[in-house]
Amino acid sequence: MNKDKKKFKLLFKSSNYQVLILLSIIIIVCIFFDIYYPNNNLLAPFIITTVLSIVVTSLGIPKLNKIKIKQIIREEGPSNHLNKKGTPTMGGIFVVPLGLIITNILYFGQHNYDIILTLSLLIIFFMLIGLVDDLLSLKKQLNIGLTSNQKLILQLFVSLIFIIICASNDYISHNILIANKEINIGYLVFPLGLFVLLAESNSTNLTDGLDGLLSGCSVLIFTGLAIDILIENQGQNHSLAIICIVMAGACMGFLVLNKYPAKLFMGDSGSLAIGACLGGIGLITNNLWSILIMGGILAAESISVIIQVSIFKITKKLYGKGYKFFLMTPIHHHFELKGNNEIVIVGSFWLITLILVIINLIFFSTPSI
Repeated sequence: MNKDKKKFKLLFKSSNYQVLILLSIIIIVCIFFDIYYPNNNLLAPFIITTVLSIVVTSLGIPKLNKIKIKQIIREEGPSNHLNKKGTPTMGGIFVVPLGLIITNILYFGQHNYDIILTLSLLIIFFMLIGLVDDLLSLKKQLNIGLTSNQKLILQLFVSLIFIIICASNDYISHNILIANKEINIGYLVFPLGLFVLLAESNSTNLTDGLDGLLSGCSVLIFTGLAIDILIENQGQNHSLAIICIVMAGACMGFLVLNKYPAKLFMGDSGSLAIGACLGGIGLITNNLWSILIMGGILAAESISVIIQVSIFKITKKLYGKGYKFFLMTPIHHHFELKGNNEIVIVGSFWLITLILVIINLIFFSTPSI
C-alpha cells in the first residue's frame, strides 16, 4: 500500500514537471519572437489568458460538481479509466469562450475584425454541437450523446456556411500551399474546406482520451501556428497569430487542472471547438500543410480508428470473425493496454508534437518577401 502511494506521488510530481517544462518552453519562445518581431506581442496575451483560464476553470469546477456534470466512462474502455468516473466534465465551456472573448476584445473594430468574428462564430457553433452531445450523454448516462450521423450533419451544416462566407469575402484562397508549392484547386476549395473542418474537429475529439493529452498538444500546435503566421507575415491574416497564442494560453491554463490526475475534463464542447479553430485558421491563413505536420498526433489518432474499423469489417466479411490490428483505438489506448503509464504516453505524445512543430518551422515556414 505504501509503495502504491509513493508511486502515485512520483507520477503526480512528474505530471507537474511536464506542465512546468511545457509552460517554460512556450514562454521562452514567446519572448524570443517578441524580440525578433518587435511589432508583435505574444507573451502578454499568452500569460494573461493562461492565468485567467486557471482562475475561470478553478471557479467552474465547484459549479459543475454542484449540478452533477460528471464524466461517464464507457465500460469497454481500459479498466484503469473507471476511477475517472465522476470527474467534472464540459470544461470546454470555460476555455473556449474565454479565448474568444479575449481575442474579440483585442481586435474589435479593427480592419480585419470581420475575419475574427467569422472564425469566432464557427468555433462557438462547434462548441454548441459538442455541448449538446455532452448533455445528451449525461441525460442518457451513457458515453454516447448525438449519433454519429446527427453530429456529422450538424458539423457539415456549420462548416458549409463558414466556407461560403469565407469564399464570398475572399477570406480563403483557391491556391493551396502544399510543402511550399502553390496549387490552384479552384472550386475544390469547398469540399477541401469541409473535409478539413470535419477531420480536425473529429481528430481532436478522438485525441481527448487521456489526462492532459489534447490540451497539451493543442498548446504546442497553437503556438507553432502563431509562429508560422508571424514568419510568413501574411498581411491581413497576420493578426490571427494572436488568436492562436490566446487559444494556446486558454489550453495551457486548462491543462493545469486537466493534467494527471485530472480535476476537470474538456468534453466534446471543448475538443470539437479546438479542432474547428485549428481547421478554420488553417483555411484562412493557407496553413493546412503546417497543421497536418504539426498535428501529426491528431492525424495518427484518427487514422488508427480508421484502420481498426476497416480491418475489423473486412476480416469479418471474409472470415466471419472480425480481427483487430490494435488492442484498442484511438491509438493512445493501444499503448495503455500494452502496459505503458498514462503520464509517459501523454509526455511522449507532447514530445512528438514538439518535434513536429520544430520540423514544420524549419522546413516549411517561408518568410514572405
